[in-house]
Amino acid sequence: MSPDKNKKASTVTYADHELIRPPNKLRMVVSTVAPQDPDDDPVARAEQALLQLSGEFSAWMHSECDRLDHARKEVTAKGFNKVTREALFLAAHDIKGEAATFGFPEVAASADSLCRLIEHTPDVTRIPLALVNQHVDAVRAIIRENARPDVASIADALTERLRQVTDEFLIHANRGRPDYLKGVLAPPLAPDSDQSE
Repeated sequence: MSPDKNKKASTVTYADHELIRPPNKLRMVVSTVAPQDPDDDPVARAEQALLQLSGEFSAWMHSECDRLDHARKEVTAKGFNKVTREALFLAAHDIKGEAATFGFPEVAASADSLCRLIEHTPDVTRIPLALVNQHVDAVRAIIRENARPDVASIADALTERLRQVTDEFLIHANRGRPDYLKGVLAPPLAPDSDQSE
């Protein structure tokens, strides 16, 4: 039986106010664990499914890395335009978001630095290709060297330098927008894990 899609909100009127109670449509789509089956844990099932897929993570991250490299080559060949800017930004953004899940957490900060560069530069055509290349090459190197025991320290050093150079460029590119620049250069809202201890 299909749920009633025309169910209206109920309204109760009091002397000084009305109480409007919208229909709870989530109840129709949320499943609950039956009391007789406490071993059915949806989180555990999701983690098991993720574990089964984990063998593919390295190949997927390398594919994302190839996509980023292709986007960089398009920017090099055609220059920055709406299409090439979006392709480069989305490739870096996807790597940033997938890094921890795919087992490459060290690459997220370098990809984030490239996203910041693209997002906060008022005229992307003025971004030096050498700076784009440094970011893409750093991402590729961190992914390539992920199995090394010292990959975290290498990634930290690369990312710190990229962040410095990116900040210098953004300061120059946004020199006429001091209020905007304050937000760009502000420290992240979430502290680093080593600072919170």
